[in-house]
Amino acid sequence: MSKINDFLTEAGTFYLATIDGSQPKLRPLGLHFELDGKVCFGVGKFKNVYKQMQANPLVEIVACKPDGHWLRYTGKAVFDDDSKYVEKAFETMPQLREIYTDTSIMGVFHLEDATAVDIPMMGEGESLL
Repeated sequence: MSKINDFLTEAGTFYLATIDGSQPKLRPLGLHFELDGKVCFGVGKFKNVYKQMQANPLVEIVACKPDGHWLRYTGKAVFDDDSKYVEKAFETMPQLREIYTDTSIMGVFHLEDATAVDIPMMGEGESLL
């Protein structure tokens, strides 16, 4: 998991793809952290992205580093209800406290049944899991 977390840190912004009915939806994210052997992400429970993952938890995260390597991290989004995950999200990105004054509206998730591949600009990818 540390390899995935480190990749996302180096990339900075990454993209989360969900499905809205039959239409794919893609959005940029930046929040990620490693806790309890999981790479975790956060979204607002009031947002469409959260509703989309509740309806269809299969998602994909893509990130690209400055050296041209890109990550394809695919799996099933599983939300973690323990408050320690929300606290870690706020510790990782303190400015979220201004947006999520009610901590119950922050949804933190990780991927299960996942694959993660580091893909160079040219050549074969390498599994990170």
